Amino acid sequence: MRLVKIDQCQPGMRLGKPIYNDKGKILLAKGAELRDRIILKLHKYNVTTVYIEDEVSEGIEIIESIPEALRMEALNTITEGFQTLMDLSHSNSNLQGMMKTGRAIRSFQKVFKDILASLTDNQNALNLLASTKLHENYVFNHSLNVSIYACQLAIENGLPLKNIEEIGLGAMLHDLGKVHIPLDILNKPGELTKEEYALVKQHCEKGFETLRKIHEIPLPVAHCAFQHHERIDGMGYPRGLKGDEIHKYAKIISVADVFDAVTNPRAFRQAVMPHQGLEILYAGSDAQFDTHQVNLFKECIAIYPPGLTVTLNDGRTGIVTQYNYQAAGRPEVRIIKNEENENVAPYEINLGATENLTLEIVMADALI
Repeated sequence: MRLVKIDQCQPGMRLGKPIYNDKGKILLAKGAELRDRIILKLHKYNVTTVYIEDEVSEGIEIIESIPEALRMEALNTITEGFQTLMDLSHSNSNLQGMMKTGRAIRSFQKVFKDILASLTDNQNALNLLASTKLHENYVFNHSLNVSIYACQLAIENGLPLKNIEEIGLGAMLHDLGKVHIPLDILNKPGELTKEEYALVKQHCEKGFETLRKIHEIPLPVAHCAFQHHERIDGMGYPRGLKGDEIHKYAKIISVADVFDAVTNPRAFRQAVMPHQGLEILYAGSDAQFDTHQVNLFKECIAIYPPGLTVTLNDGRTGIVTQYNYQAAGRPEVRIIKNEENENVAPYEINLGATENLTLEIVMADALI
């Protein structure tokens, strides 16, 4: 099985996994044959990639860390919950407002517990690949991804369940304040002006002020929104905190936040490859990020998981067959096309082997 961009799908291909709509309902079942009209319909549903089963990917096992139906449910919870909290942030003292707020928080807690259960059951490195573009709003997708990353990182820290649940909730809500920022600024394709950047930076305080007023939310969760842009060397914002002045939850979330941010495309910049995202974190170790958290993150995240189609720097195309825990950016790959983009009889290479150290992954189209 392998993950293929919808633009590269051909009639006759068969689905390796079901396709869901944004409500978590199955659009197409596993094994369904793709046809031209079906491919067009998937485009309309914002499906950007699909898992297919074919001869060249035979035997490649895809392990979902988070079932796609659960990702859908989580994203809907974030979308609706953000709006509820923002609508009621100035009027949650009345009984009806407090009841709606309480329901929203319980929905966040419930879906996070389901995410935690999935991650706890999974014994492999975290694979966040999904076959559906879930939401046009970057903030909602980002909040979900950061919550999953931060949860896995909290597990790797060996923290008690109470702390893991607080970190997960804090990660889901860390960008709540961005709902206050106009979309034309958040999605601006060019460089922000000083005034626009100052406005964007206010999202930390705005999120904190909203969350700290909700009695169902522990104060450390509110501080995740307040401190996730603070940096070890004091060069972060909004307060320029240093070292141990920064809450441990925020140190965990900042690593997850930056990795997901740089490895996803935005209107103002292209995404970097996952191994380059790790390099950014390592470059900032001890100055911006807690080195221990960066090391743990590298150990628990599968940046090039099995089933991902990749292009090498010599022009060959292949499918990742095995994740390499010793060298995250150098998995085992099944080559399916040569340097001229011609189909070849599949064969395996190990990018971690000494003879292949000049090779590297330069593109993974399903991630871009």
